[in-house]
Amino acid sequence: MRKEKPDLLAIENGLHAEGFALICGVDEAGRGPLAGPVCAGAVILPQGLVIEGLDDSKKLSEKKREALFPLICEKALSFSIAFSTVEEIEELNILQAAMLAMKRAIEGLSQQPELALIDGNRCPETDVACRALVGGDGKCASIAAASVLAKVSRDRLMRELAQQYPQYGFEKHKGYGTKAHMDALRQYGPCAIHRMSFLKNVLP
Repeated sequence: MRKEKPDLLAIENGLHAEGFALICGVDEAGRGPLAGPVCAGAVILPQGLVIEGLDDSKKLSEKKREALFPLICEKALSFSIAFSTVEEIEELNILQAAMLAMKRAIEGLSQQPELALIDGNRCPETDVACRALVGGDGKCASIAAASVLAKVSRDRLMRELAQQYPQYGFEKHKGYGTKAHMDALRQYGPCAIHRMSFLKNVLP
């Protein structure tokens, strides 16, 4: 039996009914790779807006994500994209760096939301009221939109960085620990955008 797809507007509609007008969804991309920054998106969508084909970015093809990106930017009441650098990941640890990117994304919105819905089980420290929502990128339209913005923005940056460091193939794997990436690391060693704390576990 085919599993029914969740209504991505149900959570926000319930919150709007509670009296929240401006709700933003927040998600990050790039927590797992061995190289590159972590990116977060924050998006406030108009009430009741349906974006055809919107879903958790991990369930969408790269082509579909790229097609949705300008649509989300055009339709959103406000959106913001922010990064935490490799240096910040090394200094703080990946969880805290992801939280910092989310905080920056929320604070970069042109309108201050009354509530931020955060994908996952932790909330960043910010002046905006937050609620964590595990699996939110597959349950909630604004978080799904934020996941697309974060993923596309990070992928684009990794393609740019691939031109600086062509030997690693970042344009293909975006810094994740694929066989090709590991082979390149063993051949060339790490570069300036590798997360050295991550490599301790995977390189001899």
